Amino acid sequence: MSNPRDALTPDSLAMLQVIADTGSFAAAARSLGLVPSALTYRVRHIEEALDVLLFDRRSRQAQPTEAGLELLREGARLLQDIDSVAHRVRRVATGWEPQLTIVADGALARGPLFDLVEAFYALAPPTRLKLRDGILSGTLEVLSSGRADLAIGVAVNASNVAGIQLQELGELVFCLAVAPHHPLAQMTEPISDDTLLQHRVVAVADSALRDTTSIGLLGGQQVLTVDSMAAKVEAMLRGLGYGFLPQGMVHEHAASGRLVVRSVVRPARTLRAHYAWTTSGHASPGRALQWWLEKLAHPTTRAALLENHQEL
Repeated sequence: MSNPRDALTPDSLAMLQVIADTGSFAAAARSLGLVPSALTYRVRHIEEALDVLLFDRRSRQAQPTEAGLELLREGARLLQDIDSVAHRVRRVATGWEPQLTIVADGALARGPLFDLVEAFYALAPPTRLKLRDGILSGTLEVLSSGRADLAIGVAVNASNVAGIQLQELGELVFCLAVAPHHPLAQMTEPISDDTLLQHRVVAVADSALRDTTSIGLLGGQQVLTVDSMAAKVEAMLRGLGYGFLPQGMVHEHAASGRLVVRSVVRPARTLRAHYAWTTSGHASPGRALQWWLEKLAHPTTRAALLENHQEL
């Protein structure tokens, strides 16, 4: 018996589709420029390789069997996949990367980030996107370790890391927020560090594997540590602790009354953020990375990702 891989070639799958479309072996043979006996031989070769009957030959019409219909469906999908792969390969040859991995710090606004993803896909590029989350120094670590090509929201010093280009994104402004039923929601403002020390703070763990960074914690304070900004917000909404959040992240919850913004004695918390990308010698970035860098160069894009709301 023949190997099914040898029998199921793109040409043979296309031939089977012609038979199904024309409705007879004779008509299909004329369409393909073959003598009927040659066409019949090729079909039998496929049937023997699969050990199934693909067409019911009891009538003058070539009616696909259930197995034949399934092969036609899967064959059409495989032929489309082959065309898509060929298209992607041709596009990659013009300078598009096969894949671009982007790590974004959890403090950045996700809506504007996915607006960029949507605009990128509108170009119909052959590049596959992979998005990763990072927190604090972990965002840079993913980039410097080669697991990402572009990092957005780098909040630690990366100027001394070889092979990395750095540009300023802007300043993230944080504010203290608590659930309305949390004791701090009723405290006289501005709230001192001594008062904060008496209450649990919700913090997001640095996603770096080593040399982790902590920001805004008081010595001896009770801390609930979570691994994402989404988990931090959920814990705060439940009143499990207070926390400092980027203005854009707290704005919607504050407007709906689910969180209350409180002023504190300590200076306002800000974080200078950057975006960074890897370089390979003197090679220019691929077309996908170039597109993202051009978008990040626009002040409106950077402001949207930081999403600071001065009215809070």
